[in-house]
Amino acid sequence: MGKVVAVANQKGGVGKTTTAINLSSAIALEGKSVLLIDMDPQGNATSGLGIDHESLKNTTYSCLVKHSTIQESSTQTSVPGLFIVPTNSDLAGAEVELVNTEGREGHLRNIINEIRDTYDFVFLDCPPALGILTINALTAADSVLIPVQCEYYAMEGLTRLIGSIDLVRQSFNSNLDLEGIVLTMFDSRNTLSRQVVEQIRSHFVDKVYQAVIPRNVSLAEAPSYGRPGVLYNVASAGSQAYVCLAREFVGHGKKGSR
Repeated sequence: MGKVVAVANQKGGVGKTTTAINLSSAIALEGKSVLLIDMDPQGNATSGLGIDHESLKNTTYSCLVKHSTIQESSTQTSVPGLFIVPTNSDLAGAEVELVNTEGREGHLRNIINEIRDTYDFVFLDCPPALGILTINALTAADSVLIPVQCEYYAMEGLTRLIGSIDLVRQSFNSNLDLEGIVLTMFDSRNTLSRQVVEQIRSHFVDKVYQAVIPRNVSLAEAPSYGRPGVLYNVASAGSQAYVCLAREFVGHGKKGSR
């Protein structure tokens, strides 16, 4: 049975979608079968993997509101073994359309349960807000992966997010686990970056991955070419960091809970 992981942070600009794209791609390149579901109406994971928003017929919105299946809505990406359920701005309407729907928090869970045996990993790229889309993702997920930027206020935002995860655990998904924390946008020349790393590691200890994602030009450029960084320039420091993260992620999964 595949593992379902929500990639989430209520704060924008932390490298969430970059992490979702490159981690899922790197794991697929290791020979695993991976599905990435774009849960963000901005559709950055979709465009970042080279898929045109305007050409889409079935999307995440179709699955949540129009009862399309994931099989009907998923498409192969340029990365062997990686599939995506793409999205476009229609998904913003799901926030409104699901509000008065009975059991709205569990829509995505019901859909994913039908295909869990098809993939080794299912990643959910969440929007940067705790609305009905993120709650659906957290309700469907086995665990949450949190990208945290090595910048001021990082710890404060992380503490709030952990509180939100606890609320979802109490109300909708008692089995929801903290998969781990990925430190992103690290600049070794910056004293604050180093201090943030030390602070988060001291508070969360073994929940913080050893692989740290640096600020990197190739990672920033790759989406404009519709390719993950690990294909656009695998030799770059950023891509190599995600390759290390992927191996660490899969390795921890083999050993059980962290």
